[in-house]
Amino acid sequence: MKEFELKYGCNPNQKPAKIYMKDGSDLPLTVLNGRPGYINFLDAFNSWQLVKELREATGLPSAASFKHVSPAGAAVGLPLSDVDRKIYFVAEDAELSPIACAYIRARGADRLCSYGDWAALSEVCDAATAAYLKEEVSDGIIAPGYTDEALEILRTKKKGNYNVVQIDPAYTAAKQECKDVFGITFEQGHNDFKIDESLLQNIVTANKELPPQAKIDMIVSLITLKYTQSNSVCYVKDGQAIGVGAGQQSRIHCTRLAGSKADNWYLRQNPKVLGLQFVEGLKRAERDNAIDVYMSEEYDDVLREGTWQTIFKVKPEVLTAEEKKVWIATQSGVTCGSDAFFPFGDNVERAKKSGVQYIAEPGGSIRDDNVIETADRYGMVMAFTGMRLFHH
Repeated sequence: MKEFELKYGCNPNQKPAKIYMKDGSDLPLTVLNGRPGYINFLDAFNSWQLVKELREATGLPSAASFKHVSPAGAAVGLPLSDVDRKIYFVAEDAELSPIACAYIRARGADRLCSYGDWAALSEVCDAATAAYLKEEVSDGIIAPGYTDEALEILRTKKKGNYNVVQIDPAYTAAKQECKDVFGITFEQGHNDFKIDESLLQNIVTANKELPPQAKIDMIVSLITLKYTQSNSVCYVKDGQAIGVGAGQQSRIHCTRLAGSKADNWYLRQNPKVLGLQFVEGLKRAERDNAIDVYMSEEYDDVLREGTWQTIFKVKPEVLTAEEKKVWIATQSGVTCGSDAFFPFGDNVERAKKSGVQYIAEPGGSIRDDNVIETADRYGMVMAFTGMRLFHH
């Protein structure tokens, strides 16, 4: 296939639209089902790069959940705990492959932002992954292959119009890349910077104990940031992004946004939230929305008389601000990555509130001493990578 015609570009008025190879070669992909659009392909190609690099760097099956050209979540294929299964709506007895676990964890980082996502898998999509995806609201998927059973399942989604793309795993991008803005062409070298453990050797804090899992988490955060619209900050725990703050003009706003998402992820594990009893027939997205509002300051929107009865079997007790604060304070072992240097120690202060103990950032600020001093105050481990990861 030399080119693929799109219905329209970013918006319906942007026609005609297509994707093609500038050198006239065949596209390194096959559309197995549906008709992906312009933004779908932007998500597909960015997310595929992320999971491919994450697989190469960690040796673990990897997955991502993308929305509007940034990851809502990314994860490696570690087993799900019993709590994970509950907060991600997975049956207790469901048999899950490593790649299914990777996608479920990627999707679970921020289930509200993952609504209507583009899924990316580093491995062949199997029936277990497809069966989970079938029950989620999603726009499409990209993977290096699909089992017959998985493809049959996915072709039943969206009345048969679910977008399924197969990518050639051997394809590599050209060394130079171009894009047009306002009719003017920009050209730059493709960002083929390799992220692996060798990037984590410059530990600048007094505490230099970096356990193996924290190294994996740093790699997950950095590769996720490489394909997140800048400025961006990413919180990771146990190989799973739990909060991504993307596209903010201020670094501290990235840190706060990612931290608030990480806090919400952890709050979903609070006993009061786990104990919510939903009425029969409530869809996953409706449960996600109800949980999000219940955990927020607007909890009365789901607890007021006449409303709670449509959502819950039993009226829940309020999860108070003090209870939330106490619960979040028990979070620990979290890694925070940043795509550019922290200019002030306030970013470290905010990260600490969400249980961050490990930080990976480029370094290079004129206030690095203040940032390091703040990290040392909390006994954190901070690695300076020396490499900025802006993505636009």
